[in-house]
Amino acid sequence: MKLPRFVIPTFIALAALGGWEWFVRVGHVNDVLVPAPSHILQWFWWALFDKASFESGHYLVALQKGELLPATWVTMRRLIIGFAIGAAIGVPLGALCARVRWVRDTIGVLALGLQTLPSVCWVPLALLWFGIREEAVLFVVVMGTVWAVVIAVQESVLNVPPLYLRAAQTMGSNGWHLWSRVIFPAALPGVLSGMKQGWAFAWRSLMAAEIFVVIVTGFGLGSLLNAGRELLRMDQVMGVMAVVMLVGLLADLVFFAPLERWLRRSRGLER
Repeated sequence: MKLPRFVIPTFIALAALGGWEWFVRVGHVNDVLVPAPSHILQWFWWALFDKASFESGHYLVALQKGELLPATWVTMRRLIIGFAIGAAIGVPLGALCARVRWVRDTIGVLALGLQTLPSVCWVPLALLWFGIREEAVLFVVVMGTVWAVVIAVQESVLNVPPLYLRAAQTMGSNGWHLWSRVIFPAALPGVLSGMKQGWAFAWRSLMAAEIFVVIVTGFGLGSLLNAGRELLRMDQVMGVMAVVMLVGLLADLVFFAPLERWLRRSRGLER
């Protein structure tokens, strides 16, 4: 009898959480530094639904009612706007780098160098140029996204088989028709992978920006993460980390995974 696909991963996750809970409860680690999963769930409850103080381990934690959902919304708004701007710049720029050699030898090489910069390196520039404002965070997110997308699109277009181009041009395809009907469809798998990579870089950039930049327009998950570190609230730190992971998984499940399935199905690659 074949088990449903979700059974084994669920069992492994529950076993790991149970072992973690037991390891903390028996006193093998300091529960202030490594809180039990039950303490993290307790933080979720108070952060989502109530306004009170509660005892968690050996320290008192004060939470504002519903602080987690507004922080998540602020972070997601910044992430979506920054990623959209970065992708809108990166896709055409990457295509241009692939098709024009002198652009590839200049902007393409620059993009390769800038992609290696850690996201936090953009924070001082953002603060000097934009001040402690929302634009500073968006700038860091865009810079973390655009170069990864440029490189991915450039390589995807360069990897389109030349035979496709010659065959299309022989039949009279050129200009926009060649791009829309031949080059872009052939490069689409690589472009989609590049968008996923850009999304991941956008997340990392946003967390770096929110941790180091205090924004007057609203605190995000990065701010809660940094506040948990400063107050030694490891349940809050791990809770925010769990939220970031969950949002990333949901984004892949809701947006990227359906696109990838559609792409494989349209090309007869679905298994």
